[in-house]
Amino acid sequence: MRYFYLILSVLSTAAFAQDETEQAVQQFIQQLEQRGVAASYSQSILAQAQVKPSILRAINRPSEAKPWHEYRKIFLTDQRIQDGVAFWHNHPTSLAKAEQTYGVPAEIIVAIIGVETAYGKVTGNYRTADALYTLAFFYPKRADFFQQELAEFILLTQEQNLPPLALKGSYAGAMGLGQFMPSSYRQYAVDFDGDGTKRLWQVDDSIGSVAHYLNQYGWQRGQDIVYPIQLNDNEIKLLETLGDKPEKTLAELTAMGIAIPRTWPPHYRASLIGLQQADHNEYYLGFDNFYVITRYNHSHRYAMAVYQLAQAIKAQRPV
Repeated sequence: MRYFYLILSVLSTAAFAQDETEQAVQQFIQQLEQRGVAASYSQSILAQAQVKPSILRAINRPSEAKPWHEYRKIFLTDQRIQDGVAFWHNHPTSLAKAEQTYGVPAEIIVAIIGVETAYGKVTGNYRTADALYTLAFFYPKRADFFQQELAEFILLTQEQNLPPLALKGSYAGAMGLGQFMPSSYRQYAVDFDGDGTKRLWQVDDSIGSVAHYLNQYGWQRGQDIVYPIQLNDNEIKLLETLGDKPEKTLAELTAMGIAIPRTWPPHYRASLIGLQQADHNEYYLGFDNFYVITRYNHSHRYAMAVYQLAQAIKAQRPV
């Protein structure tokens, strides 16, 4: 009899959880109605979206958790460098146009697309509707964020006339060559090839959109990105107090005792970046543009991988 009540309790708990999910979905649909999306449209998408346990497993083991010396090996490979050189060779006009329009160097655009999707080879195999539905309603840790992104996705498909159940991307719901989340897609995607659509699975639109994204986050045309620096033990402690965003000018850092290894305009702002190698730590000045790259992915490892891949591609590109 005890086991009977145990089974009944489990079934009751499951039924309650299902009721809660259904209520949350209905509330979500109602909120989208207030933003101009017909309930029938949202319902038709959500009714066919599937919960994917593999997505929940994937989001709990992001590669950004690896130390720098392991993370770097993922992206700084000969193959990815050579593929980046080829990508630049195949799309020079769009890259030059993006650099001129938005001020972002072509190599940075190429490197971001290289890190994100290996230049469009790996854009993700999860249906975006499944990914965002799973994380919006079955991942409580970040449910608010993913419900917002799911709403943006539904709005996006309606505005851009995209097939909501055919689109595929990452386990987190990012799409296209540059892996834009739906909110970024709606806000920063551009029609760079002039065909009247914003399609981030197309190369030209992706190139322009990546550059536009960085530009809108404050990319400084012609400014350096990052530079190696030596720190003593006392100066290393400043890493914990300065924060990720460059808020101190070079003049202020000099006054704090930091030896600046080159001459830049004293009003340039920088932060101090520490990255873990296998047997030592590396330190860098991170300028505004380095911080801008972290707006694409909030990780120093990511930004440094983009920077170093960009430099390697540029160095091997035929003049």
